[in-house]
Amino acid sequence: MESTSAKASPMTRSPFSSPNTGALLKERILAWSEQKGLPTSVCVRIDDKSFELHKSPLISKCGYFKKVLWESSDVELPANFPGGSETFEMVSLFSYDSPLPLDPFNVSALRCAADFLEMTEEYASGNLCERSDLYLNQVVLQSWDDTLIVLQKCRTLLPRSEELLIVSRCIESLAFMACMEILDPEQRRDPHVANLQALTGHAWNCEAVKEIAGQDLWVKDLIALPFEFFKRIIGSLRRQGMKEKYVSPLVVFYANKWVLSKKTHKFWENIAEHNGADSVNKKVSAIFQGILDLLPMGEKASRVVPVAFYFVLLSRSLTLSLGDDSRTKLEHQVASLLHSAQIEDFLLPESSEEPIASAAELKMMERIVSIHVSSKNETGYSGCTPLSSSSVVGELWDRYLSHIAVDPKLKPCRFMELIEAVPMNDRETHDHLYQAMNIFLMKHPQLSSEDKAAVCKYLNCQKLSQETCIQAVQNDLMPLRLIVQALFVQQLHTHQAFRDCSDSFRYVHCGEFSGSLPSSRCQLPKSQNLAESPYQQGTSKGETVGTPLGSLLHKDLSVEEAEITKADYESTSFRIQALEQELMSLKQSLQCKNMLKGPARREPKEHSFGLTGLERKTVVKRRNPLSQVSTCIGSMSWTSQRKYANRLLKIFRRIALLGRRQSKIKQAASGLSNGSLACRSKSLHEMYDC
Repeated sequence: MESTSAKASPMTRSPFSSPNTGALLKERILAWSEQKGLPTSVCVRIDDKSFELHKSPLISKCGYFKKVLWESSDVELPANFPGGSETFEMVSLFSYDSPLPLDPFNVSALRCAADFLEMTEEYASGNLCERSDLYLNQVVLQSWDDTLIVLQKCRTLLPRSEELLIVSRCIESLAFMACMEILDPEQRRDPHVANLQALTGHAWNCEAVKEIAGQDLWVKDLIALPFEFFKRIIGSLRRQGMKEKYVSPLVVFYANKWVLSKKTHKFWENIAEHNGADSVNKKVSAIFQGILDLLPMGEKASRVVPVAFYFVLLSRSLTLSLGDDSRTKLEHQVASLLHSAQIEDFLLPESSEEPIASAAELKMMERIVSIHVSSKNETGYSGCTPLSSSSVVGELWDRYLSHIAVDPKLKPCRFMELIEAVPMNDRETHDHLYQAMNIFLMKHPQLSSEDKAAVCKYLNCQKLSQETCIQAVQNDLMPLRLIVQALFVQQLHTHQAFRDCSDSFRYVHCGEFSGSLPSSRCQLPKSQNLAESPYQQGTSKGETVGTPLGSLLHKDLSVEEAEITKADYESTSFRIQALEQELMSLKQSLQCKNMLKGPARREPKEHSFGLTGLERKTVVKRRNPLSQVSTCIGSMSWTSQRKYANRLLKIFRRIALLGRRQSKIKQAASGLSNGSLACRSKSLHEMYDC
């Protein structure tokens, strides 16, 4: 029963259900001897095994034996015979006209062995070459699982399996079925295809990527292939029109499994022989370089591949013997996507024992930022790196410096070099730069005043936010010159706030003022009269009286007071008093030094604290615009800076007095009679009508 079914369909047999091939071959040899009455006359040796066979069946099917057996009846097959002794047993069984159990596990080896032995249609009809090709085309290449099995078996049969186009046919079939898997409208695969959108904007996590790749079995099967096959499948997918948003994630999944995964690296090290670490590194490096060739490059790559993936490849490249060309290519790619990165993506030393200042990660990040700046200078702001992206990179770099500044071994000169890696014009705000400098000064308390001034010279107080500027004034670690600059900028902010309040008041209640927009754009609705205005208060039923001007100004100033809290104001006042005392002590110490030196010894003019009449007039009359704050203060002498600070103190005192006067005006206004309030309301009505 079993033999008849095998004869009926010889290609459907499976090696798991068929008897042992060696036992079947012995039975066929004995049956042939009994039938023909001839003993075995040929000895074939392969893999330390010998096969006693008859000459007639071999030469009737195999062109190779037909040529060799004319010379000798003793044949030794080469060591590279496809499939070894197990495959030769099945070939011998087929030569005795026995049903051949073809399956995906042995068809590639049988096809290669048939080609080696020249088992073509020239010698017999329906020979092994024809039968194996028929099985491949009609059975194997129609099934995803069977094609994967055959492709895996072809790896040990190279290069013959490649020459017979078995590998190419399997690759094209897998690529075609993968495209059909995505485009199948019945299954609606598009929302369920594994992609990397969930990883955008997050730190790289190998385990999370592994879970995403396992959601689709066909993706999991492809990334399990050897890289030489996987690379060709990716090329075939692109040729057949698969979208890049589906192809690029496959490359990322493959790299995550075979390059980035620490578990895979340890597995390879365990199965490696002597000098396993070096061989594993070479294997991973080869895959790494191939991955770079498959990944999309340029700014468009960030649409399909997370930027964090390129950064994690950078980190991995430091531990591998990667070629200079591949590393440079990767650095340029990261530089082109730097404006899309997160601060968590930037490289930091993995070992806490290694000093950050001399770490390879910091040097690589510095090179990448230099590449980005140079490419911006070459292409200009109209290229792929506009001004907005440059400011984003500047902010990221300043935040990165905050992580670097914690290293106590970081020298001031080295820290200044890192600051200069990004041009100062690319920084729209200096808040993060101030934070980095503050951390650096905290971690380096032994710095001299000269070093502090040198480090903080890059800070522009005009680019500090109001909150950060207040912090700088209160910071004891900052040099005195920077504090004076911050005080002056804070004064300008206060003046601007008062000016804005006054302008907004006139804009709302007068309609037009000098330098304002046309009155047609700021008129109140006709339905809203003075009685409906929120700035009116009723003194009695049916009577409305205008609010005093001091009260209106006080309401407008409440918006600005919300930004500057009372605690900030008090701390700033204490800081100003401390600076005043410090200036007085410096003045007294300088006077003591002058008295000790005597009248005979005169100081050079540039160090003198005295000013001539002309110089006094020049200092008093000089008024610097907002755009020249840092330059002006930096060029003033110590006496001018001291006087300038005193002038700032007076201005702050006047601001405080102004607030007290406003409160007094409000108290006095509350005591006015109804007649005086009505007169004031009438005057305000006339002012509004104008």
